[in-house]
Amino acid sequence: MQQRPMPFKKILFVCTNERIDSDRACCAHRGGGRLRDLLKEMVKARGLKNAVRVSASGCQDRCEQGPNIMLFPDNIWYSGVEEKDLEVILDAVVQSLGQGDVTV
Repeated sequence: MQQRPMPFKKILFVCTNERIDSDRACCAHRGGGRLRDLLKEMVKARGLKNAVRVSASGCQDRCEQGPNIMLFPDNIWYSGVEEKDLEVILDAVVQSLGQGDVTV
């Protein structure tokens, strides 16, 4: 095993959990996968791919409030996220980064 420093400054964990044969809500059925894909494109377009990682996550156990996105290591939770919210979320991430972390 090797231990190394985190290679990214921020990680956006987007819930893409899918519940099959269940009456309980899930982020996959509310567009979690699409939100993840859009965020990945936006991070790349803004030149942030070396500083910000967008990762799919399993269930964050707030299904009824979803889709959910968690920003690490900032401990910020976004729930009820819609496509129109992604620019605002990414703007906040950029503001929290240092100058050298953004390449245009």
